[in-house]
Amino acid sequence: MTIRLVLAGCGNMGYAMLSGWLKAGKLPPAEVFVVEPNAELRHLAEALGCRAAADADGIPADAVPDLVVIAVKPQVIRDVTAAYKRFGGGLTTFVSIAAGTPVATFEEILGKLAPIIRCMPNTPAAIGKGMMVVYSNPLVTDDVRRFVAELLSASGVVTTIDDEGLMDAVTAVSGSGPAYIFHFIEALTTAAETAGLPPATAKLLAMQTVYGAASLAAESDEEPGVLRRQVTSPNGTTAAALAVLMGEDRLTKLLTEAVEAARLRSVELGQ
Repeated sequence: MTIRLVLAGCGNMGYAMLSGWLKAGKLPPAEVFVVEPNAELRHLAEALGCRAAADADGIPADAVPDLVVIAVKPQVIRDVTAAYKRFGGGLTTFVSIAAGTPVATFEEILGKLAPIIRCMPNTPAAIGKGMMVVYSNPLVTDDVRRFVAELLSASGVVTTIDDEGLMDAVTAVSGSGPAYIFHFIEALTTAAETAGLPPATAKLLAMQTVYGAASLAAESDEEPGVLRRQVTSPNGTTAAALAVLMGEDRLTKLLTEAVEAARLRSVELGQ
């Protein structure tokens, strides 16, 4: 059976994406080869029907995959990618989901003929609700771009950027963004408890309110600002709270400062 895709790394994100592709019927398991040194994780991939090996030497010698997806931590990206240099002749496209690692790094390791796609996913991709942003070097064909976008769509929403320099901003907004929302839920839960609600009720109200509001914003044709005004009666309870959050643009300034800090750190990590 032809190997169409090699997945290098089957940790949390790699496994989530793989299982999403297979569940959605984007690829048959027999066309996927997984490289994962951890035996337990390797067995998870095999349980899905994929072939697997502990290292890249286990890939059949005659294999010429359409895609090699690099799903490992940035700290080991150079060593891992070097093991796939034999696929760098131009017939195989490389897709990286490693944060902060620029396309130039992969070109340096794999050679100037390698088509490379850089993808920034976020953790909700594990449940098919992710945000995936992709950048491609000029060697990636339109057909491959479409195929990769179709694959990634099993994990959530996919969009593209033409300027790789914007990846640091993407990382700061959607890559790190789930942590901001989780902290907001924590803070809203604490505020609810301070207002007298039992801890379990406070947590439920905070989580479901965030989930419901985000779902409504995603499904509505109205802008978030319009939805906010629809909830806000003049001189009502919501208006009193928003006077605190929006007074002197407090929340907007705080989030802007937070995103900029994350963006600058992403720049540092990519150097």
